Amino acid sequence: MDICSWAVDKDQESSCEQFTSLRSSLPASYMVGIDIQIPSAFDPFSEAKDSGAPGAKEYVHIRIQQRNGKKSLTTVQGLRKEFSYEKILRDLKKELCCNGNVVQDKELGKVIQLQGDQRKNVSHFLVTAGVVKKDQIKIHGF
Repeated sequence: MDICSWAVDKDQESSCEQFTSLRSSLPASYMVGIDIQIPSAFDPFSEAKDSGAPGAKEYVHIRIQQRNGKKSLTTVQGLRKEFSYEKILRDLKKELCCNGNVVQDKELGKVIQLQGDQRKNVSHFLVTAGVVKKDQIKIHGF
């Protein structure tokens, strides 16, 4: 492919032709250190597409909901479908000494509900268990 084919206007094209004629007149010893990089199609979002995420990143959302009085409920949503929610819930219940269940929601899919304000504890558990990375967790509430 000709280098001058990328020129936008006639001035650039003439300077491009001067460059190629100068380059061809130089001895081969001058051309040893020159590396020509031909621009190619580069997609900066290709890494995000290859990671299996539908968007730029998948987040696990940990929220708190106020029930009545001092009682609260912690919800965890956005875990990948390949994980067993029941096994994660069982380990969370043992580790955090609280009760909980898995609820099927039409919009959000499967959601883990835990009694009490367990946001930081759940976040720490998911990271140490290797379920998600720390930068993939969003903690919401108060």
